[in-house]
Amino acid sequence: MRSKAFFINGGAGRVIASIPALEKYAESHDDFVIVAEGGMNFFKGHPILHKYSYDSWHKGLFEDKLKMRDCVTPEPYRVWHYYNQKCSIAQAYDIEINGLEEPRELPTPTIKLSKTEAITAINTVEEVRAKSGKDKVIVIQPFGRGAMVQGDFIIDQSSRSFHQSYIVDIINNLKKDYGVIVMCEFQFPIEPTDKKDAIPVAWPQADIRVWAGIIGQADHFLGCDSVGQHMAKSLDTTVTAVIGSTYPINISYPKDPKFDIIDLGENKRTYSAIRLTQEDYHDMMNDECMEMTDEDVKKVITSCRKGLGKPRDYKGQGVPNTQQQSCCDNNTSKGFGS
Repeated sequence: MRSKAFFINGGAGRVIASIPALEKYAESHDDFVIVAEGGMNFFKGHPILHKYSYDSWHKGLFEDKLKMRDCVTPEPYRVWHYYNQKCSIAQAYDIEINGLEEPRELPTPTIKLSKTEAITAINTVEEVRAKSGKDKVIVIQPFGRGAMVQGDFIIDQSSRSFHQSYIVDIINNLKKDYGVIVMCEFQFPIEPTDKKDAIPVAWPQADIRVWAGIIGQADHFLGCDSVGQHMAKSLDTTVTAVIGSTYPINISYPKDPKFDIIDLGENKRTYSAIRLTQEDYHDMMNDECMEMTDEDVKKVITSCRKGLGKPRDYKGQGVPNTQQQSCCDNNTSKGFGS
């Protein structure tokens, strides 16, 4: 029987979700390779999987590693248990990779950071504490991978991200008592430009692995159907996850007591057959799944405050500013930050 080459594609969330299944495969196989089509970021430095993993542009990959192997592309979205809400994405990978008939319990995905990455994350969070004057810090990831900018708006056709107006209200409430770090490649206005007593909000432009470290150092994480919650799971940070068009069992951790899942799409959504069909009907039907009432916004804020605990003033010394740009600086903003 030929050994296997597993092609792992998609975003960082899918890559992290594949790790437990590949760890299980490595327990009984020592001759296989992983082609990291989605990037090496979270295979890099992994205590088990690093030695099996290669970028798709690795020199001599086909002749040296693939030609003698069967090539397999696991697709969790095409697993019956997944699209019938019987398993998580990690379990769907496990079914595909390890040839299982039914899902099983899996360990938490392993993310191994270097000292440099870990220290960068520590310093980033400490700077936020010092500049905000708040001892407790929350990381907020408002948008999933499908979000895009259209004019002055940030939208997500798949309805897996927060609406911009709601997340602004949530941030403006939480930053009164906590340090806030926004995990987002897009920047959007939080407060009017002329507000003299504006409270700074951090918008670090960090590497994805450093983001994992930042989430690990934070006191709580608020996200949607996005990579941040998988990082938080790996690094044991409490989570408030707000879910719309997708199902919690598929993309989150509903059995984990450290996860508070607020399911806005419950009894409203229809399953979106991603990577199965190109039909846009499901996205149209799910268009309002991330709509929030004032009570929903309050519920999210209450969950985050519970996860963060009682606010405290920062008493530390801060960190020396050795970088040219502070994580609380925002040179392209429309009037927020410091």
